[in-house]
Amino acid sequence: MMPRLVVSGTDTGIGKTVFAAGLAAALEGYYWKPVQSGLEDETDGETVMRLGGVPRTRILPEAYRLATPASPHLSARLDGVAIKPERLVPPMTDRPLVIEGAGGLLVPLSDDLVFADMFARWQVPVILCARTSLGTINHTLLSLEALKHRNIPVFGITFIGDENQETQRIIEKMGGIRSLGRLPWLQDITPDGLRTAFRGNFDLASFAEVPA
Repeated sequence: MMPRLVVSGTDTGIGKTVFAAGLAAALEGYYWKPVQSGLEDETDGETVMRLGGVPRTRILPEAYRLATPASPHLSARLDGVAIKPERLVPPMTDRPLVIEGAGGLLVPLSDDLVFADMFARWQVPVILCARTSLGTINHTLLSLEALKHRNIPVFGITFIGDENQETQRIIEKMGGIRSLGRLPWLQDITPDGLRTAFRGNFDLASFAEVPA
C-alpha cells in the first residue's frame, strides 16, 4: 500500500487546498476530494490541478459531487442525496495519495456523521492546516482535541500565513504536536511558485515517514 495523508483544517478558507496542491505535487501523488460541494466555480480538484500542476490523470473523481456551495449535509439534502459512509473509501493508488476534507473536522456530512468520523474509520494520518492569525490558537487546540478524542493519527501541523512565532510555539507545546513547516501567503500562485515555496518551507524527506 502506498502512503496516504489526509489534509484537514481548523476552518474554511485558510489555504488548505493550496497546501494540498503543493503536497500532491511534491509527492508526485494523487489527489482525492471525497465530497465536493459547489460545482459552478472551480472545484478543489481543478484548483489542485491548476495551482500544483498535478496532471488530470492524478485527480481522482469525487465520491459525491454536490451542486450547492454549502456544508455537505445541506448541499446533499438540496440535491436529494444521502451521503453514505460506505461510499467514502479511500481509493487504492500506485503513488502517494493526498485526501482533502472540507472545512474543519466537524463539518457535517449528514445529521449524524462528520468528517472526523470518516477519518477515524480510515485511520489515515492527518495533517492539520492552521492559519497564523488571531483566533487560531483556540480553533487549532480544539481541532487537536477532536482528533485525539477519536483516536485519529496525526502526522503533524502546518501553519499557513505570516510568521507568528509565539502563536506557533504555544500551539505546538499545548497541542503536543510537531510542526511540519509554514506556508506563507502567496500572490498570483503558479505551479513553479508553489513548488519553490513548498520546498523552501518544508522538509520533503519528512513526508517519507508516512506509514504505508
